[in-house]
Amino acid sequence: MEPYTLNFTAQEQHIDELGHVNNAVWVQWIQDMASAHWNAKAAPEHLETIIWMVTRHEIDYRSNIKLGESVMGATWIEKPPRGARFERRVDFTDSAGKVMVSANSTWAMIDKATHRLLRVREEVYAPFYNPNSA
Repeated sequence: MEPYTLNFTAQEQHIDELGHVNNAVWVQWIQDMASAHWNAKAAPEHLETIIWMVTRHEIDYRSNIKLGESVMGATWIEKPPRGARFERRVDFTDSAGKVMVSANSTWAMIDKATHRLLRVREEVYAPFYNPNSA
């Protein structure tokens, strides 16, 4: 599968005392990428019955951007799920293609009504994962 992409531009509220995007903002953008990808590709019945909760973020901050600068976020799934957990990759690149921030996040699938963990079934992850691209 091709990565799902979104563009982000650093606004005044994203900038910290060092003059660049705060690390907490990158975490929010990682979550925004995951949510947008889910909402764009998931089946309507899954959108109605499933929610996701992050259980782990592993983030490499390699560089940063300043006010008004933009990055392209790309997210994809490299491996099939394990039980209720699904790993997601996110890279943010500048206009030259340099990776600024790279993340691997683990998400747990939860039943929206009961708030209990659910095993990630093939019909849920099929729109997001291509075993031939891994």
